[in-house]
Amino acid sequence: MTRTRITLPLCVAIAFQVLVLVGMVAKAALPLWTGTEIRVATVPVDPRSMFRGNYARLDYDFGRLPADAFIDVQRLRAGEVVYVSLARGETGEYEFAAASLEKPAEGIFLRGRVTNVGDLIRIRYGIEAFFAPKELALKLEGDLRDGGTAVLMVSSNGRAALKDVLP
Repeated sequence: MTRTRITLPLCVAIAFQVLVLVGMVAKAALPLWTGTEIRVATVPVDPRSMFRGNYARLDYDFGRLPADAFIDVQRLRAGEVVYVSLARGETGEYEFAAASLEKPAEGIFLRGRVTNVGDLIRIRYGIEAFFAPKELALKLEGDLRDGGTAVLMVSSNGRAALKDVLP
């Protein structure tokens, strides 16, 4: 075999892998670059993981919704994509407004996945963990014991990224 017959496919394979990795990073960061900033109430759950490092695990009121929040609750299954609309509350923080299996045409909404179906529908949005250095993660646990505010960047397709957590 000649050197060019080996070199070209090898370079194409390496370039493809690099493009896939860059695409994954860009997809995760897109809400931070193009999203709308909103603030929501949050409560920490757990500050440390042996495998993932130091972080504050966060919980949101709109992460657990009553089954009657959905019109067609019989269609819901674990893994189903749902859309949760948020509206600005009296305190200035965004709160649950509506839930749907269809993408809303307008307004601020989050795209999430159902993790558990029962009397309460549990939904994950990918904003449930805030990674921080050990000292900050432990400080956040104490500061947020009674609740705090999560600063989210929400893109127009409902994907959200956690920007900051405030006591």
